[in-house]
Amino acid sequence: MENNYSYAEFLKAVGKNSLSLQAEKLLNEIYLDLFLKHIHREQTKSRILGLIDLALDCRDESAFLMNSERLGKLEEND
Repeated sequence: MENNYSYAEFLKAVGKNSLSLQAEKLLNEIYLDLFLKHIHREQTKSRILGLIDLALDCRDESAFLMNSERLGKLEEND
């Protein structure tokens, strides 16, 4: 899901007068990609937080540390 859209690509699509539909499709694709990335990130964060809670309930220090590190890495990538 690593699509890197550039402003130049968008301008190329918009620049073609008769192909504004192509520009609209590109924008829709960009928005959909951003939305899916956001949803995936939120679900991953929620799952990791659940694992941290479980590790705390079970007093499992190694699982707590591992999942806390995973959460930290996820939040670093923002």
